[in-house]
Amino acid sequence: MEVVIVPDANAGGELIAEAMAQLLRRKPDALLGVATGSTPLPVYEALAAKVRSGAVDIARARIAQLDEYVGLPADHPESYRSVLRREVLEPLGIGMDRFTGPDGTAEDVQGACEAYDKALADAGGVDLQLLGIGTDGHIGFNEPCSSLASRTRIKTLTEQTRIDNARFFDGDIDQVPHHVITQGIGTILEARHLVLLATGEGKADAVAATVEGPVAAVCPASALQLHPHATVVADEAAASKLKLADYFRHTYANKPEWQGI
Repeated sequence: MEVVIVPDANAGGELIAEAMAQLLRRKPDALLGVATGSTPLPVYEALAAKVRSGAVDIARARIAQLDEYVGLPADHPESYRSVLRREVLEPLGIGMDRFTGPDGTAEDVQGACEAYDKALADAGGVDLQLLGIGTDGHIGFNEPCSSLASRTRIKTLTEQTRIDNARFFDGDIDQVPHHVITQGIGTILEARHLVLLATGEGKADAVAATVEGPVAAVCPASALQLHPHATVVADEAAASKLKLADYFRHTYANKPEWQGI
């Protein structure tokens, strides 16, 4: 696992956007896995700026979704499909014909989960999966004690997660669904490159457990230690509890520029 410590969220966003741009220059039809939430927004903003400037061509790029609420209509403003349309697809000029995600409205939810795993495989697999991390170490909606071999499946949200997400539903927790579809940890680990972005002091414990702790289901993100190409990008605050922070700074500073992340 490579750890890159950056000054702030914008620097992290620029670094990851450039990695995406380099991937798209090598493979114009790359499948990019994206996440929702506030943390990845600097990545999408930086990538959109590169598209506008002509620094990268995304005419053939494809986008894959990480998770989705169960029961929300696809056109609901807070369905993750709608959120990604606003925050990723439209700014990048990517049409829905190049987007794939799980069907959160399906009557057969388990069938929809299995279908999404198959759709990702049929698409050739995710080339780069962008991840955020929860304060408890969750990735996607894989809460602590999720199986490290789990596939895309339905999960029940914790009460705290529903309270946290109520801000997107006019502060009304009763509007927040109880269930979600999420790529499982085993599914996530099949992406060719995993990039986790963490910002803020509130993520410091989770980052330390992910990078320097044991591989354990209690910290789902620690499964990234098992991946052959995983990159953790953390700002100074999120990296503040890493015991090996100086080593990570040294190794990145002396890395060949051509290697990227």
